[in-house]
Amino acid sequence: MTDILIKGGPRITGGVIAASGPAQVEIDATGLDILPGFIDVHGDAFERAIAARPNVYLPVGIALAELEAQLLAAGVTTAYLAITLSWEAGLRSAETYKMLRDAVLARPAGAVPDLKLHVRFEETNLDCLDMAVADIEAGHIKMLSFNNHTPSIMKKLPKPASVAKMVERCGQTYEAFAADVQRSAAVTQEQIEAGRARLAAAARKAGIPMASHDDGTVEERDTFRAVGAQISEFPTTVEVAKYAIANEEPTVMGAPNVVRGGSHTGWHGAEDLVKMGCCSVICSDYHYPSLLHAVYRLARNGSASFDDALALVTKNAAHMAKLDDRGTLEIGQRGDIVLVEPGPLPRIVATIANGKLAYVAPDALERIRAK
Repeated sequence: MTDILIKGGPRITGGVIAASGPAQVEIDATGLDILPGFIDVHGDAFERAIAARPNVYLPVGIALAELEAQLLAAGVTTAYLAITLSWEAGLRSAETYKMLRDAVLARPAGAVPDLKLHVRFEETNLDCLDMAVADIEAGHIKMLSFNNHTPSIMKKLPKPASVAKMVERCGQTYEAFAADVQRSAAVTQEQIEAGRARLAAAARKAGIPMASHDDGTVEERDTFRAVGAQISEFPTTVEVAKYAIANEEPTVMGAPNVVRGGSHTGWHGAEDLVKMGCCSVICSDYHYPSLLHAVYRLARNGSASFDDALALVTKNAAHMAKLDDRGTLEIGQRGDIVLVEPGPLPRIVATIANGKLAYVAPDALERIRAK
């Protein structure tokens, strides 16, 4: 492991931020912002690395190598891969989940970026309940969220064109997809609640964070709070977001929502929630580079101070994920540091992950000097 001195910033010795120590490499950070590595608590853009086109899969080794490069170039040093474990066929199936799980677990110790599994469990997927519980108990799953998209799909199902993209993603005929949806819809509320209770009990025992997804009412938030799911991911109303914050529960919104100036679904804007103090964490959602641009946009627009905007993807995210060894530049923290060239279009100049110089922009090589 290389010891690194960032001139004008911290030193990394033995993979952690240190007050003093040797340095084999010096990096000139003149004119750059020196930030903690970004912690992405919910990102599913990895799906495009696995399936570059709908139902066209790449070898998982190639997909992970591409993913690692994308994340490091985006300043992400810790990434929770938000994989949906669904009743669906194809990309969100049990088979894809197991493939990704095994590939992530097979990575060598200290590999960068730090990849963790965030399982988005479709609550009607009773066939995978035992596996999910076992993987939580084995320590394979590091974050859990509860999803149930079946009711909204059922509303669309009578019009084949409205579910065409899902059918294509699953690699099925419309008739086969519709049959799977109908089976999912046949799962009773009692079965859903029993499965939720099992998963939540395992997650509580393992000490991993739990979230509800797309909370639409305060009653839904109450329901998930009751089983220990204290995080509200993508609350669909301002009322729910305010309710979660009032109960000291973190809310998570997407960075692309900030960067685009609004939600692609037509819901409320993440930036507005930040202004209200109702957004605790920003995640990449479906676009990793948006984390960087969301931070700078929020500060540039006066929606948050720069430090508060940065905390949404660093300190706050670490706290929500129960990670006490990263998220700041304090001495003793992991050597996760991002050097950013500020401006109207900020860019990552270098990423140091777990004490390793993991990414350098081609035109920044002259900033690095071996001692």
